[in-house]
Amino acid sequence: MTGEWLAEPETVGIHSLDHYALIVPDLVEAKRFYEAFGLDVKDDGGTLALYAFGSPHLWARLHEGESKSIFYLSFSAFPEDIRHLEHRLNSLDVERIDAPVGAFDTGGLWFRDLNGIPVQIRTGCKKTPDAKEESRQAPSLAGCRNAPMRGMQPPVRPSRLSHVLLLVPDVPAAVAFYERTLGLRLSDKSEDVVAFTHAKHGSDHHLVAFGKANGTGFHHSSWDVPSIDHIGQGASQMHLAGYARGWGVGRHVLGSNYFYYARDPWGSYAEYSYDIDYIPKDTPWVPTSPPAENSFYLWGPIPPEDFTYNYEDPRI
Repeated sequence: MTGEWLAEPETVGIHSLDHYALIVPDLVEAKRFYEAFGLDVKDDGGTLALYAFGSPHLWARLHEGESKSIFYLSFSAFPEDIRHLEHRLNSLDVERIDAPVGAFDTGGLWFRDLNGIPVQIRTGCKKTPDAKEESRQAPSLAGCRNAPMRGMQPPVRPSRLSHVLLLVPDVPAAVAFYERTLGLRLSDKSEDVVAFTHAKHGSDHHLVAFGKANGTGFHHSSWDVPSIDHIGQGASQMHLAGYARGWGVGRHVLGSNYFYYARDPWGSYAEYSYDIDYIPKDTPWVPTSPPAENSFYLWGPIPPEDFTYNYEDPRI
């Protein structure tokens, strides 16, 4: 290692999951699903662009192809960290690649992770919160009716992307790769079955999570909503739109967030998430590794039998 490498600041690392890109078999059906979920879905030159209402930031891009698969992941870093991250990739002999054809932004640093997923590091502003977001759960007050009339509430509309979970054949190896290249840190794990990573500059309990499977796949994207009521209303919203398959309402142990997962037409999920743990910058965090039976969820219905299946595996 060179002196420059040894002098790298401890804080070097990406700060945000900028956006992700998927390939799906049917953009028309994808638009219907994500609009029902509550996102602002825009046609974008033969692709679909996913936004949260009231925000100009692109959170995801959907391309049409033969079958569902992850196209690439894009991460943001501060300008002063890019040089260190580039040197880190060179020191690790990580081969650089050209941006995939059709990528939203072809600049920055492009390479493949150990499972072949294209990864981008680009300069950009921080998208993750700088502090634990305050609860917007309405208090229940004495002397009044606290629940609104059914049908009188506006649609559930998530405010931002929280994280993604990738299915991989070797969870510890995936964590190690993303730690070395992007500077992510392990938050918690459950043996070698699932692991959660966060960013050094302050982020939700996880930006990228990894679940064990026979091959590589995209399990879910998670979207922040402001209350438990929004979780339940989102579940009803998806049921009424014809997307009755899912899991929840419940609460996770690792991450602590309340959840409902709506299953898309191709076996992945979009999660409504509320009140996830937050790990501030420079806060010591000691990862845990409880057994799966104690850490998957605190309460909620029994998960669907195929919840952890990788439907990108041709054998399924």
